Amino acid sequence: MSKGLPIAAQPRPARLHLPLASEARARDRVRPEYAVWEITLRCDLACRHCGSRAGRARPDELSTEEALDLVAQMAELGVEEATIIGGEAYLREDWHQIAAAMTAAGIGTSMTTGGRALTAERVALAKQAGIETVSVSVDGLAETHDYLRALKGSHAATMQALEHLQAAELPRSVNTQLCGINLREIEALLETLVRFEIHSWQIQITVAMGRAADHPELLLQPWQMIELMPLVARLDRRCKQLGIRLWPASNIGYFGPYEALLRHDHADGHQTGCEAGVRALGIEANGDIKGCPSLPSADYVGGNVREHRLRDIWERADRLRFNREQRVEELWGRCADCYYATTCKSGCTWTGHVLFGRRGNNPYCHHRALELLRAGRRERVELVEAPPGLPFDHGEYRLIEEDWPADLLERARAVADSGEGWIGG
Repeated sequence: MSKGLPIAAQPRPARLHLPLASEARARDRVRPEYAVWEITLRCDLACRHCGSRAGRARPDELSTEEALDLVAQMAELGVEEATIIGGEAYLREDWHQIAAAMTAAGIGTSMTTGGRALTAERVALAKQAGIETVSVSVDGLAETHDYLRALKGSHAATMQALEHLQAAELPRSVNTQLCGINLREIEALLETLVRFEIHSWQIQITVAMGRAADHPELLLQPWQMIELMPLVARLDRRCKQLGIRLWPASNIGYFGPYEALLRHDHADGHQTGCEAGVRALGIEANGDIKGCPSLPSADYVGGNVREHRLRDIWERADRLRFNREQRVEELWGRCADCYYATTCKSGCTWTGHVLFGRRGNNPYCHHRALELLRAGRRERVELVEAPPGLPFDHGEYRLIEEDWPADLLERARAVADSGEGWIGG
């Protein structure tokens, strides 16, 4: 297992000449409420868990003129909110111009950053551009964060970035990946964030894409949903006490006993499946368009804005349409027979696809882990083919179902019943 500094991958050019359907169907005329725009893949960090393997700029990133035209197309399509990301967004010289253009077009604009060099001057530019809130990535206490970010001192820089945002009175939040080496310090991490007066905290599990797939120690096992979900519930209770909104990402959960608690902002009080290509839109720095920014590019880019209007790609690209179908027929494994299949549709497409090379089966499910636990069984994933080392790539895993080790079974059941403690092993 490699422990050295990750090497930045060489990005490939945009995916051109992809076919579009001859016309849009009625179901394709949904509008993306939210877009995430990677305005550059260039980055000043080389994080071990980075799914995009960010570092080098793409060779054909949109020009300022092209980016501003895309802003107009986003507004025309009906995008209401957008987040600019990277790589590291502020490493693109015109980042604040793009943000200001979105604000002027009536698109609520935010920014997500690793915070290594989010100086007071850059914060001032963000505020001037009308950026409404900035989310800073913090992935553990100092030692763990520095390991994940592959840079000693990156945690201190992140804390300073939060201080700059606080001093400028620019609303701020934090996002954190829950992974195989930080789970047991996440509650302590929350207490260190309180002083920055954050309004929200987004958490998600690390997904086996990009550099994360090179580091098996960073991946949680599906059976760990038994201890992760009670942790998330504890975090939610503590966040409510602190006046912070806990925002679990779409790859956390699924229909366990904490579903209604954690999905209180959903109309039905529960997950309703992947929103890629329905509510969400992903944009890569070279103008490639996906239904979700996290999805592997090779399988989900539907077109490029240098060849087609954004509306045409959104409505007519087959690779953006999959969530506009019923999709039950593509479910497989335990997801195919699940009681919640027609509602959940295997949950987060990104999380499942990068394990098996196709969507339709997602073992990172609390309901599924609990059902298996009742039978004394559990699931784990094991790498069988390493990823090639390209941005947004993934390897191939096999899913192993096995008996719980005898020395852990009763402990797992106690954690599931009480919502407290850790399983170990």
